Amino acid sequence: MPPRFLTLADVTEILNISTAQAYALVRSGELPAIQIGGRLQWRVEASQLEAYIERMYAETRARLEGDPVAGQAPPGGVGEP
Repeated sequence: MPPRFLTLADVTEILNISTAQAYALVRSGELPAIQIGGRLQWRVEASQLEAYIERMYAETRARLEGDPVAGQAPPGGVGEP
């Protein structure tokens, strides 16, 4: 059975982001988390992380659908001759 709660180190590894970015996500409330223990260490419920990832997919999809140019590589980018 997978763990219910993840450390911020787990979150940084899963999302491939920096520790500072993970702290910013939880401090802003964008990624719901709790602080536990005497040292108030952050824990993110695995289901909350999955919900966050799904929200980011939906936001990205909506942004790309609203701006067809946003999904294209810039001139001279990958795939350009």
